[in-house]
Amino acid sequence: MKAHDGLYIDGAWRPAGSADAIEVVNPADEQVIARVPAGSASDVDSAVRAARAALPAWAATPPAERAARLAALRDVLAARKDEIAETVTAELGSPLPFSQAVHAAVPIAVAGSYADLAAAHPFEEKVGNSTVLHEPIGVVGAITPWNYPLHQIVAKVAPALAAGCAIVLKPAEDTPLTAQLFAEAVHEAGVPAGVFNLVTGLGPVAGQALAEHPGVDLVSFTGSTAVGRRIGAVAGAAVKKVALELGGKSANVILPSADLARAVNVGVANVMSNSGQTCSAWTRMLVHRDRYAEAVDLAATAAAKYGDRIGPLVSARQRDRVRGYIEKGVAEGARLVAGGPDSPRERGWFVSPTVFADVTPDMTIAQEEIFGPVLSILRYEDEDDALRIANGTVYGLAGAVWAAEEAEAVAFARRMDTGQVDINGGRFNPLAPFGGYKQSGVGRELGAHGLAEYLQTKSLQF
Repeated sequence: MKAHDGLYIDGAWRPAGSADAIEVVNPADEQVIARVPAGSASDVDSAVRAARAALPAWAATPPAERAARLAALRDVLAARKDEIAETVTAELGSPLPFSQAVHAAVPIAVAGSYADLAAAHPFEEKVGNSTVLHEPIGVVGAITPWNYPLHQIVAKVAPALAAGCAIVLKPAEDTPLTAQLFAEAVHEAGVPAGVFNLVTGLGPVAGQALAEHPGVDLVSFTGSTAVGRRIGAVAGAAVKKVALELGGKSANVILPSADLARAVNVGVANVMSNSGQTCSAWTRMLVHRDRYAEAVDLAATAAAKYGDRIGPLVSARQRDRVRGYIEKGVAEGARLVAGGPDSPRERGWFVSPTVFADVTPDMTIAQEEIFGPVLSILRYEDEDDALRIANGTVYGLAGAVWAAEEAEAVAFARRMDTGQVDINGGRFNPLAPFGGYKQSGVGRELGAHGLAEYLQTKSLQF
């Protein structure tokens, strides 16, 4: 697997400050496929300095030109979509069809949406006797996760570029090859030197240095709530802005009138997607007591079909973490109806698609984010009980509601404490804002709301 042995800083691949390296491992066969530099605090400093130097000219670049660079980036990514998919499959373990349909295709669409927004967004507006300017916030420190490696990068870098910001990216150490490929695409698209910079490295070293750096004006982070709290504390001490997309424990609420078979089958597919490594996955299925037994049988049957269709988890540590949650679910009294903690294969970091029945709201598996192919099915008595259960965690990232009539589902969704709700299997919309309530984060990504995170306002009075 092709890998750069340097860091992308100020428009060129440069040697890292030390010889330390990160091994990239294929989760499906546990083989080392590449090594990339483990950037240091001094490397981060070099990248931030390059970004600050490039910022004034890029911020002053007309929005139409920024849009043209984003359109070029979209086109480069589209031309390399097969390579993107193969790279994600190699370092994340995602089955190739899923990598092609989601990991490659979605970021291309998002990049294109920001090319359009950069050209059309009102960066100046008249408000009474004032002109309000929407200006770039400055240098962005983007820290991205491994579960959707290119999508999470594009969801931060594209709006930052559209806004006129300069960026330093620190990608997850598990999936740095996709980030390197993205840096190549940025270079090929003609983004000026220094506007985008890439430092691969470990979170406690490069990530912390980026979050703490005084030359960074905004830290945009996607990952665990625990790390998000630390980044928020560091940024708060420096009074710098943060955008945090954190954990989730989303509820899939199936109201009594719903098409049960469709709601259950789509719900199981949602949880098993990307091997369960999705922060917005509907990992709690809420079913009325009168239809509970039928839903459990449907879910168990559906999950069994995914046994040889999902990929491994990203690392041995992640596999062991998910296994630990499954064992805890059994210990706390939940009933396994599919899967379990035993590995389905001798090699690779796989976990069987797992479904629990008889889950109560206070169980660990109903409260904590597992981040694996594990579904918990809970029963409710009436709609008020369902709402209490759905809102009864510290998270509020996503969710779903199913009902025979759309209006019934919408009425319930309006009462949910969560940032995004799919109604009767609503389709993904790259222009809709994505982000959480409560401990699921601060700020929004995607669309015009995502662009706004990277802008600050100035008013001129006349």
